[in-house]
Amino acid sequence: MASDPTAGGAPAEMPVEPDDNLDIPAKPDNELDQLKAEKAELQDKLLRALAETQNVRRRGQQDVERERKFGIERFAKDVLSVADNLGRALSALPGDADAVDPALKNVIVGVQATERELQSVLERHGVTRIEALGKPFNAEFHQAMMEVQDPSVPAGTVVQELIPGYLIAGRLLRAAMVAVSKGGPSVRPASNEN
Repeated sequence: MASDPTAGGAPAEMPVEPDDNLDIPAKPDNELDQLKAEKAELQDKLLRALAETQNVRRRGQQDVERERKFGIERFAKDVLSVADNLGRALSALPGDADAVDPALKNVIVGVQATERELQSVLERHGVTRIEALGKPFNAEFHQAMMEVQDPSVPAGTVVQELIPGYLIAGRLLRAAMVAVSKGGPSVRPASNEN
């Protein structure tokens, strides 16, 4: 009789009060560590995806900017031949404007105006002419076609511009083809200015 739980007048099922001080994990420790590691891995993937998205956006903006600046490069190179031909036409004219027939004089004025307008349009679109004449030779912007013996000018100075050079948004579009002096006093090496 010693083991009868109902003995002594105690109810058969007594409610047991929960003990709040017990720290019973809902899941085993290794599963919790596994979830923490998975969370850290997902956060890392999220940060990498956000960084990659930002990089793609920045590269896209750079591509658009580069295309805006240099997208007309092939067209500009083709138009330069038109500018060259207008320049050649004007340089072939007689030096004495009074000796020219008045009707021909109007044509000359029209060709001059056309050349000025073409240069203006090129400049509006970022195509600028390289000023070479009288400047020290710079291999970044000039292509030497010949040397000219001229002791009155420092050696390495551009004394004649055969074909003008052009830049597009600060980048070389076409090098100026020039004649360079030799025989004069030496000149300092050219800097990076055009």
